Amino acid sequence: MKFTEEQDMLRDMVRRVADEKVRPLVAEMEETKRFPEELVEVFGDLGLLQMWVPESYGGPGGDLTSVCIAKEEIGRASLAASTLCANNSIGLILPLLHFGTEAQKQRYLTEAARGRTISAVAITEPEAGSDVSAIRTTARRDGDSYVINGQKSWITWAAQANYMLLFARTAEGRGHEGISVFLVDTKTPGLKIGRKEVKMGRHGSPTYQVFFENMRIDADCLLGEEGSGFKACMKILDLNRPSVAASSLGLAQAALDESVNYSKDRRQFGKRIADFQAIQFKLADMAMKVEAARTLLYSSTQEIDSGDTSRLTLLSSMVKCYVTDVAMDVALEAVQVHGSYGYSTEYPVERFMRDAKLNQILEGTNEIHRVIIARQLLGK
Repeated sequence: MKFTEEQDMLRDMVRRVADEKVRPLVAEMEETKRFPEELVEVFGDLGLLQMWVPESYGGPGGDLTSVCIAKEEIGRASLAASTLCANNSIGLILPLLHFGTEAQKQRYLTEAARGRTISAVAITEPEAGSDVSAIRTTARRDGDSYVINGQKSWITWAAQANYMLLFARTAEGRGHEGISVFLVDTKTPGLKIGRKEVKMGRHGSPTYQVFFENMRIDADCLLGEEGSGFKACMKILDLNRPSVAASSLGLAQAALDESVNYSKDRRQFGKRIADFQAIQFKLADMAMKVEAARTLLYSSTQEIDSGDTSRLTLLSSMVKCYVTDVAMDVALEAVQVHGSYGYSTEYPVERFMRDAKLNQILEGTNEIHRVIIARQLLGK
């Protein structure tokens, strides 16, 4: 893939940040599962939190390709930290750019541009995961306010976020039409953070239950038209999913790099395991998958950045599904190349394997994305 000079400079800069600021925190994040709050300032000062904020609102004015470059490089060091990079894209910036009023953009984007704002996205509920239309959290109009009641689950950064992008039902019954989207200050009375979920991986990127008990918000917290929330959700996810793939690509590259280095050092039967054809074939397959994933990702982001969004949904699902599957495959092979050491915390490949799994599930399971891809191909 060919990148601009500015994008190459961005990659070099973010790689240095990942090596100098992120890698030293990985072991502690794994052990304590704490949120690396010091990275907020690091990323914010470099424009990595707020990459998509347009220059007209004080931001860096990044595009999808640049966001993916940054998340790939951070993902090589830590998948958890990569979720913080460009954190505000899905929870704040993209919704405002596509559905917000000018007053809302002036209020929130200029604040996000300062690089200290964290946002969370509250879509998932105990009975509404891939089926967004099953959302039960309600938003009842009461004069110049909405009163919110309900529960969300698996909400990343909920306890750390300044704002929460909340999807709630403003009309009775099931289905897409009655869902609306709101931008909520997390300090609003009635918003309560529940338990922190205990996860297999991606430690340092905490996830919580969230409860809304008669939470009253101003009507101007509504983004877009009432009842247009499902459309907003799909648009935002389509634009953001390639960045999920980018984080996974960074992980896959790291798994390949660790495997190549380990195979050169590890000796069995009097020679390096890199000299055995069985290991060579594994490394070759891993490298081909990583390169194919990178080509699909960036050819897609460059097409989208060009302004041609005619294949946005198709490419977004293809990229998210394929690249996250590649990351899981490569991580598993990395563990195998390392043998018993791959199952030990002495080497990072066991973390790669645990972390890779989640990106096959979030923002639409890969099974759902295969359905979307097929429907796009069949014209449904």
